[in-house]
Amino acid sequence: MKAVTAEIITIGDEILYGQIVDTNSAWMGTELTKIGVKVKQITSISDNAGHIVQALDEAKTRADIILITGGLGPTKDDLTKHVLADYFHTSLRLHEPSLADIAALFKVRGIELTELNRQQAFLPESCMPVRNALGTAPGMWFEQDGKVFVSMPGVPFEMKRMMTDIVLPQLKSYFKTPHIIHKVIQTVGLAESILAERLEDWETSLPGHLKLAYLPHLGGVRLRLTGQGMDEAILKQELQQEVDKLPPLIGKYIFAYGEVPLEEATGQLLKERGLTVATAESCTGGFVAHKLTSIAGSSAYFMGGVIAYHNEVKIRELRIKPETLQQHGAVSEATVRAMAENVRLQFSTDIGLATSGIAGPDGGTPDKPVGTIWIAYADKYKTEAKLLNYNKNRLLNIEYTTMAVLNLLRQSLEPTVEE
Repeated sequence: MKAVTAEIITIGDEILYGQIVDTNSAWMGTELTKIGVKVKQITSISDNAGHIVQALDEAKTRADIILITGGLGPTKDDLTKHVLADYFHTSLRLHEPSLADIAALFKVRGIELTELNRQQAFLPESCMPVRNALGTAPGMWFEQDGKVFVSMPGVPFEMKRMMTDIVLPQLKSYFKTPHIIHKVIQTVGLAESILAERLEDWETSLPGHLKLAYLPHLGGVRLRLTGQGMDEAILKQELQQEVDKLPPLIGKYIFAYGEVPLEEATGQLLKERGLTVATAESCTGGFVAHKLTSIAGSSAYFMGGVIAYHNEVKIRELRIKPETLQQHGAVSEATVRAMAENVRLQFSTDIGLATSGIAGPDGGTPDKPVGTIWIAYADKYKTEAKLLNYNKNRLLNIEYTTMAVLNLLRQSLEPTVEE
């Protein structure tokens, strides 16, 4: 089964200068996947006729669908429409329905229609106009040698409306695309290379129309299993059968299925068990509390926290004994255990979490270099501490530590999970 492929071309000097970020391509890629179209390449080019022609020539050798955004405004630097007219050996002609749409839009805004905007209603004769319900630049659909070229405005909300209402349905009908379905498995606590080793036999035995991708991110790896086929029900069943084989292989490291962040997965576990948590943070500066409270409904389980950055605050607010700090230091197992235990008591919660470390870039010693961090979990039955060694920059040390302490919480809430 031959995949239907697409290439996205974004036109605009402002993208290349870094003045705006190309969010259009990411959105388009997601939506194209939903209708069974695979994006092969994304290209950003300048507002230059030669560059546009070269990009079109190259794209049509690689893809069935070429989607173009940008360069459809009313000013002289907007070249796309004129280049496309030349490229498809046609001329511009006034498209009355488009002019009516533009005139109506100006009337609603209480603005007089200018000649420049009127010129936007002149479209290549050989194209099928794509109505722009939200702006003044119509889109254009061309067909040549079994390929489809679609030009749309670069304004995100205009492009998205065109894609959703017109372009995506017509592409699906034109190409009779297969179904592409993703299953996402979220893992944490295992490096990508080790994860790949554990899954090697399983991955090798996957049917040819199912593909696995490893997507590393902060502190974890997303596994994306993708299937392609004409029968959606059968494809979903096949994907689920393969996913069901994973818990015996890596069950200890799976924290969620689907696009669920670790903080949401741990929050759900706390809700299900009716447990509450408080945090005592030094090196993370409140980032653990921030992650936990970034999830809607977190007030059901998060009671509060203390940012005990200075030792005096650790002594005064968390009741850490001065002799503990003197004997072991702030960055130590003894201190972080006491922080987790005492914040639990201070807030009358079921669980206490704590972090203390040297985030950097300064403050390290030969015995405790930058990146030396202790984290801890405490409940009424046990206290568990863990030493981390991150040789990263300050912000990454903070973020990796936060993910590690959330994972420690998750593991403590799932004591029966086996590998």
